[in-house]
Amino acid sequence: MKKQLLVAIALAALTPAALAQTGNSRPQPVVQPHVIPLPADKPYPGTMQLRVDATDVARGIFRVRQTIPVARPGKLTLLYPEWLPGKHAPRGAIAEMAGFKPSAGGKPLAWTRQPTDVYAFDVDVPAGVKSIDVAFDFLSPTRTSEGRVVVTPAMMNLQWEQVSLYPAGYFTRQIPVQLEVTLPDGWTGVAALDGLKISGNRYSYAPTNYETLVDSPMFAGRHFRKWDLGHNVTLNVVADEAQYLDARPDHIARHAALVSETVALFGSRPFDRYEFLLALTDELGGIGLEHHRSSENSRKPDYFTKWDDNDSIRGLLPHELVHSWNGKYRRPDKLWTPDFRTPMQGNLLWVYEGQTSYWDLVLAGRSGMQSKEMILGEWATHAGFYSVQPGREWRAVEDTTLDPVIAARKPKPFASWSRGEDYYNEGSLVWLEADMLIRGATNHTRSLDDFARAFFGGRDGDWGQNSYNFDDVVAALNAVHPHDWAGFLRDRFQKPERLAPLGGIERAGYRLVWRDAPNIFDRDRMAQARNLDLTHSLGMTIDKDGIASAVLWNGPAFRADIVNGSKIVAVDGTSYRRERLEAAIRAATDGKTPVRLLVERGGRYRQIDIAYHGGLRWPHLEKVGDGPDWFDRLLAPRRRL
Repeated sequence: MKKQLLVAIALAALTPAALAQTGNSRPQPVVQPHVIPLPADKPYPGTMQLRVDATDVARGIFRVRQTIPVARPGKLTLLYPEWLPGKHAPRGAIAEMAGFKPSAGGKPLAWTRQPTDVYAFDVDVPAGVKSIDVAFDFLSPTRTSEGRVVVTPAMMNLQWEQVSLYPAGYFTRQIPVQLEVTLPDGWTGVAALDGLKISGNRYSYAPTNYETLVDSPMFAGRHFRKWDLGHNVTLNVVADEAQYLDARPDHIARHAALVSETVALFGSRPFDRYEFLLALTDELGGIGLEHHRSSENSRKPDYFTKWDDNDSIRGLLPHELVHSWNGKYRRPDKLWTPDFRTPMQGNLLWVYEGQTSYWDLVLAGRSGMQSKEMILGEWATHAGFYSVQPGREWRAVEDTTLDPVIAARKPKPFASWSRGEDYYNEGSLVWLEADMLIRGATNHTRSLDDFARAFFGGRDGDWGQNSYNFDDVVAALNAVHPHDWAGFLRDRFQKPERLAPLGGIERAGYRLVWRDAPNIFDRDRMAQARNLDLTHSLGMTIDKDGIASAVLWNGPAFRADIVNGSKIVAVDGTSYRRERLEAAIRAATDGKTPVRLLVERGGRYRQIDIAYHGGLRWPHLEKVGDGPDWFDRLLAPRRRL
């Protein structure tokens, strides 16, 4: 006891100064003051002028000139947009910004970048200055290894958040801005901005606010065509070559039916006009991004010219259109932010994206954009995957809503274990279950259609934002059909779940089954990607060169130490071909023969015998019994043109 007391006294005597002399050095943190003004809901004094020269197509450089009014001398903090709506994450392209030069009256101004927020630039404004000029270049990627390509010899995608700054301290909806953009000669540009005036190749728009500007990107191109789809909705298409703009009247009629069916579902339009921006291209980087009065979309060049071969890829435009109601007009309260610096919280993305992923299939079916067989094939593919996805054991769907921030959609070593943005597809299956539960309990007199109209509908032409929370969703569902919706949603979205989300499929009178040939959705997506999806047999996907990817955690390939990047060189001693591998899997169903592979990784070769005898397996949905087909009822058109 005496010894312990002496030790305590000795330790107490060791002050920080004494420790510095007798022990290791121990620094104290430097306190970083809060130096960026928080956004306030007050008008900004003056209108910014934004001028973008987009004519340097050969090098993909956008040259930006911006005039920003100032109210007083001293430090002005300018922000480059960081947290971007629709991307649900801090994805601002700050690394591609170069040559930042502020000035006033032709004289350079001193500036510094804030080291604790690299998106913030502090500019010293002298006394007597009423506005400053800012110049910089946006160096868009010229190859995919640098990022998404947004400029090609035939088209471009102008996203204004990449080519502009805004002053800190204000809600972005309170910052007026007037845009002028110069396009290459002979090009046509489209953006959902008002007051357009065209002089030669110069496009200028009436003043708007910065929030609306960022939400109104432009597609521009050498080869352009547009169609009126009714309801003040226009389909604007740019293509790599003019031949790809050859759409048949039936193709356009189905897009028009999509608009009519969507308006019929929600009962109102949260826009005064809407512009589909569609690029048909192999060169521009792929995109599917929602906005309130427009959407950015890209598909294969032969979207129209090989229409019958492209059923599987026609769900994008329905998805982005639905977002005008679900995501832009009605928005989770933690996903709405007053500026592009405030972090977003995506905990309700299983409504925002999950229910949109449900309606995009339903509306594609009702409008004829996609066939019933393709829609059921897609649900079968998702249901089959979640029936074997091990990551569902530890990670709830709601936790995957953080994946845009955690992973930024980068490739993962074993994605089936870590999970990804599963709130899209698993969300679609859960909302299918909610719909079928309501239909079954009300003898088909009520459905999720009633929820959609009540919850996402509003005043016609209102393109503001109306935020909601979890309790609002529960209350709206209970108004359609009383049920323990809070428990239903928490069980399926907020808790890890080992059972596959098959409730909606089963309530619709179908079941998940396995066959030795792919469903139509799997068949078409493998053809598009030029790969072979063997998730449900060998537990991996193989690309056209025999290289493994998406290895299923604890599947046969995983247990054979095959990882992403491993290359299958030979099957049963003969060079790899898809048909040979499929034949080897069939031969192994005798219960004795292994699937024998020669695998190379990093210059090392291994002979592998995989003891798998279950044959080729792909998921399908199969109707049970002779009762009414609830999927036929679900996908039946609500309004015919």
